Amino acid sequence: MKIFFIVLTAIILILITLSISWFLTMKANGKCPLCAIKKITKPRKITMDISEMPDYDNGVAKTPPMGWSSWNTFRNHIDQDMIMEVAHAMVDSGLADAGYKYVNLDDCWQSSMRDADGKLQGDLKTFSRGIPQLIKDINELGLKVGLYSSNGTHTCEDMPASLGKEDLDAKTMASWGCEFFKYDFCHSKPISGDCPSIEKIELNGIDEENIECELTLNPEDAELTGRAKVIKLSELPSGKAIAYLNHGAGAASFRIITLPEGKYALTVVHQKTFRRRESYAQITVNGKMHEIFFPYGKGFSDSGRTQIIVELKDGENIITIQNPVATVADSSFVQYKRMGEALKNASQEWAKFTDTEEKPIVYSICEWGTAMPWDWGKKAGNMWRTTHDIMPIWKSIELLYKFTVNKYECAGPGGWNDPDMLEVGNGKLTENENKAHFSLWCMLASPLMLGNDVRKFVDGSNNAVDGNAALKIVTNKHLIAIDQDTLGKPAKRIKKSGSVDILARPLANGDVALCLFNKASRNRNVHFNLNELLNDEYLNISSSAEYELHDLWDDERANASIVSASLPKHSVKVYRIKSL
Repeated sequence: MKIFFIVLTAIILILITLSISWFLTMKANGKCPLCAIKKITKPRKITMDISEMPDYDNGVAKTPPMGWSSWNTFRNHIDQDMIMEVAHAMVDSGLADAGYKYVNLDDCWQSSMRDADGKLQGDLKTFSRGIPQLIKDINELGLKVGLYSSNGTHTCEDMPASLGKEDLDAKTMASWGCEFFKYDFCHSKPISGDCPSIEKIELNGIDEENIECELTLNPEDAELTGRAKVIKLSELPSGKAIAYLNHGAGAASFRIITLPEGKYALTVVHQKTFRRRESYAQITVNGKMHEIFFPYGKGFSDSGRTQIIVELKDGENIITIQNPVATVADSSFVQYKRMGEALKNASQEWAKFTDTEEKPIVYSICEWGTAMPWDWGKKAGNMWRTTHDIMPIWKSIELLYKFTVNKYECAGPGGWNDPDMLEVGNGKLTENENKAHFSLWCMLASPLMLGNDVRKFVDGSNNAVDGNAALKIVTNKHLIAIDQDTLGKPAKRIKKSGSVDILARPLANGDVALCLFNKASRNRNVHFNLNELLNDEYLNISSSAEYELHDLWDDERANASIVSASLPKHSVKVYRIKSL
């Protein structure tokens, strides 16, 4: 025991010594050590101030997107013929008429190599006709096509991904006519919160008209905010630099009125960092943000030069440099927003270039909920995963529901909580479990992306299979109307009665959708007085002596003020409530 305490004490002393050394080294190199600690203490929390940023608005997903995705059933075994069979089945089975419009190809549609121009391309064997032709063929059926990549160096199946190639890949998707894009999180490479100390900024014209125009901005020319400050750095030729720009510590702004309008090379002269990763900064010029990555130093000199191209206007120009990234969540936001803006710009530019109607791309952020995307998703995309992947087992479905139901205030028209694709018809889920799964996703205002083999919904004559239980569930028009309600307010859990959750969702015409959900593994009886709904401002239901109850599964109507139901295990009752 005595040896144990000696070893433990030695370890603690070593950690304290290392921490003090790290702290002093950070300060000596012009870094804010206290700011960097956010990365450790609250990594999943976004610390950037995004309150003034506008919501992501590309004109689509005003109601939750509906369609089909290849992953849940087919994984990495997809090809062009199978995808066309699925598309035809969606039309012939009535799924398309019910609102399921997107045919989404998940991972492994792409070749392991980009083409000669660096662009993504379809697998040269399984999608030999090319993705543009496939999209054209599916569009002719009245359906839309979605594609997939990952916010990392590779996709989850180790195919080429889009990190660092966002603009190129977005333009490729838009030129093909893609209208849905799922962006995964595999092989992610977080942005560093580190930022080097800045010795000076140099501007020189690169347009023919102002090729002789040059300007050097020194530390004393900057307006410093936050903890940013000028420090002495003997390693640099000037002996001074702007420091404390790391991990959201502060910012340096320069005001310029002496240069004419045009394109300029902006050179950041900075202290080299000898850490084994890139450091980072955002340079905002007149409101347009540019990202700049500083390589870690391997040379013999202490200062480095990193350039970007910027545009200046006539009159006053404001250039601000900072690194607002303090946590992994900040990094995720910056990277996912980067791709979102690229997609939005690409679809607009392609429509303008071809003089055709724009095809906006629904942007699905598949970040698995690790960085709490419900806090920032509406600023970056159209939908965001709240959880890790779903599985066709009841515990998985119940867990994803529990995690998402409390996020109701974060979603609305144009931006939706996504607890992942539907598993209706997959695995060994019972009919009651399939109904409950579908009902809960509709109550949560979730995107409805089928994950089963919809080819089973049609017979040999390309007609819908009568009596197919899964098809009847996912085409229930009353539940779909709840999911697609234009008010766009997800359900709120208004009461927990033992193992029964009572959910209510306000609807555009003043009705309320009510769901009684039995989570238990045995039957439960429920009695609920509808007048309890009057106490909740979120629902905004009108008072009534009696209400019309429309049972959305049995399609029966009755008038009452109290709902009484017997719920089998893992089942729901869903009603549309109207004040009389």
